[in-house]
Amino acid sequence: MHTIDWVMRYAAERFADREAIVDGDIRYTFTELADRVNRLAAGLAGLGVKRGDRVAVLMNNSHRFFELHYAIPGMGALIVPINSRLAPLEMKYILENSGSTVLFVDEYNEHQIAELSGLVKRVVVAPAEYEQLISHSKPVSMPGPDSEDDLAGLYYTSGTTGPGKGVMLSHRNHMANSFHLVHVFPMVEGDEAMLIVFPLFHVGAIAGIYGSLWHGGKTVFVPVMDPELILATIEKEAITFTSIVPTLINFLVSHPKAATTDFTTLRNVAHGGSPISPDLCRQAVETFDCRLMQAYGMTECCGLGTVFYDEQDHLDSDRIKGAGRAVAGVEVAVRGASGDRCRPGEVGEITLRGPNIMQGYWRKEEATKEVLRDGWYWSGDLGYQEEDGFLFLVDRSKDMIVTGGENVYSVEVEGILAEHPAVFEVAVIGIPCLQWGEQVHAVVALHTDQAAEEQDLIDFCREYIAGYKCPKSISFVTGELPKSGTGKILKRDLRAPFWQAAGRGIG
Repeated sequence: MHTIDWVMRYAAERFADREAIVDGDIRYTFTELADRVNRLAAGLAGLGVKRGDRVAVLMNNSHRFFELHYAIPGMGALIVPINSRLAPLEMKYILENSGSTVLFVDEYNEHQIAELSGLVKRVVVAPAEYEQLISHSKPVSMPGPDSEDDLAGLYYTSGTTGPGKGVMLSHRNHMANSFHLVHVFPMVEGDEAMLIVFPLFHVGAIAGIYGSLWHGGKTVFVPVMDPELILATIEKEAITFTSIVPTLINFLVSHPKAATTDFTTLRNVAHGGSPISPDLCRQAVETFDCRLMQAYGMTECCGLGTVFYDEQDHLDSDRIKGAGRAVAGVEVAVRGASGDRCRPGEVGEITLRGPNIMQGYWRKEEATKEVLRDGWYWSGDLGYQEEDGFLFLVDRSKDMIVTGGENVYSVEVEGILAEHPAVFEVAVIGIPCLQWGEQVHAVVALHTDQAAEEQDLIDFCREYIAGYKCPKSISFVTGELPKSGTGKILKRDLRAPFWQAAGRGIG
């Protein structure tokens, strides 16, 4: 196994003058990229960043965010990517919990500086200050971490019962996951062009930026998820591989320019992050005319657990609704409450084991012990396996909603709505949404002497949490919400009417 700094050294030595980065009008060779990353690492040291320090990044996709993914772990520090869609209070929590000392911000997120600058020792704004940091530093080879098991970064997830948790991923975790990726999506040395669409604050993009580099392929960025720009980039840069969420697949295949876009270089399209309908799969196969693969995973396993290969060959099979088999290097087992493996077809909790599994949650020992048991990660997702290990998802025991590739935990949203003086009871569920896969829906019972409109409650949520977490719709019930004999709200009953016609079990 290797460390992240090794990838950059290897690529620079092997592919020196080959094109490595395309970001709009900016293009760098592997030699130029390595020089910038080494200067950036030296600049970080000049700011006082030491081994083990945390450095936060609040940026849209760009070559600069890419460079930070190499420079920060490459000098032995930890990168802390921040989801740019979070509310200011959520961003503050991440900075405080991680203890980040430096914050990098780009022009798209510069408006957040006033709220966040007091929580770190130094803010570096891109492009001006960022480029100045590079130009004023001498290119010194990155020292690297002390070992493969040193942490490379903290990646914050949404919280199930409160603030988010910082997933601790080591150099070994990232390198193992990248090896898994290039095994699943075979790359042709010197003939790859990877389009990074997943936000670089998501682990879904990170395996790609590490895995593609040592194959001498170029990495191409778009700053925003603009379907027209993405279609134009696929054709212009002769893209061979990309990974996107089903929501974006829907936007792309429905766009008027899809019919005239040249997809002949495109060999592999991976998708994940939310459910995809069989009809959308068919449209994607017809439009892209390439291999379509579904990936299932989570931040805690660096993003990659199972893959459904050759999805295009199963469009008329029940397996089109499945999550595939474990990738090489990862074990997947469905277990009952006792910890024993379930029989084929029996529903239980999905557990995973492999070198890509996280080290734990930052400063949350009890939460770590709850999910890491006897070398296995207990995902909280429910599913079953067939005889050959093919995995199907059926529900989420943690009541997580996946909307447009973003994770939203019901309990977090319920906690906000419950603070509204008019709300007596509330349950938040995921319901089908053609555009986003799922959308956040709240079922509310009001106090008998209070009144509130749907928009009032949505606006109330927006004061405290990110917009994508807020309910997109609310239904009101008279009296109480339906409950089990033990008093637990029956969310399955609330979800059922919405999902019966969707042909999918998870929701």
